Amino acid sequence: MDRLGMLEQMVAAKPDEAFPRYGLAMEYKRLGRHDEAAQMFAALAERNPDYVPGYLMHGNLLEAMGKGEDAAAIYARGVEVAGAAGDEHAVSELSAALGAARDALA
Repeated sequence: MDRLGMLEQMVAAKPDEAFPRYGLAMEYKRLGRHDEAAQMFAALAERNPDYVPGYLMHGNLLEAMGKGEDAAAIYARGVEVAGAAGDEHAVSELSAALGAARDALA
């Protein structure tokens, strides 16, 4: 079984675990299946709103898809979540991405 199939099975078997869903979103992104990746990142944020790594990667994907306003909203939410988790490194990364996204929209 290939990596994609394995990740899809893991998500189906454990739909509430964050890491398999994150891995599947990243695999879709790597394969250029951006719509599916965006849907998977959105599902990750819905099911596991405290999973900080998903916000930066989701925002990056949305920017690459030309959806800057959506990316900025994801980054902003990620800043809130990372701040609540006390993850200052992630707050810094997400804040920088948010600033760049907002500058690109101006």
